[in-house]
Amino acid sequence: MSEIDTTPRTKTRPRAKRPRLYKVILLNDDYTPREFVVAVLSVVFRMNEEEALNVMLTAHGKGTCVVAVSPARSPKPRQPRRPNWAGGKATR
Repeated sequence: MSEIDTTPRTKTRPRAKRPRLYKVILLNDDYTPREFVVAVLSVVFRMNEEEALNVMLTAHGKGTCVVAVSPARSPKPRQPRRPNWAGGKATR
């Protein structure tokens, strides 16, 4: 009689690698005014004033604070028109 193979056939699927995550870190310094930091966090990271204030105070108290974590090649969200911080016309 012929031999019957009773081992199960399994297919291995290659696993997709997780994208590498990058952190945006806010550093405390003696030169940047608190109001400016809160305004930048509100506009760039779309935080409300209370969240931005808490992040700023954390960075002020500890020296650093992680603002955001995202993959390197994440699609950029649509951002509203924001003022040019150096003066001049509003930029996109």
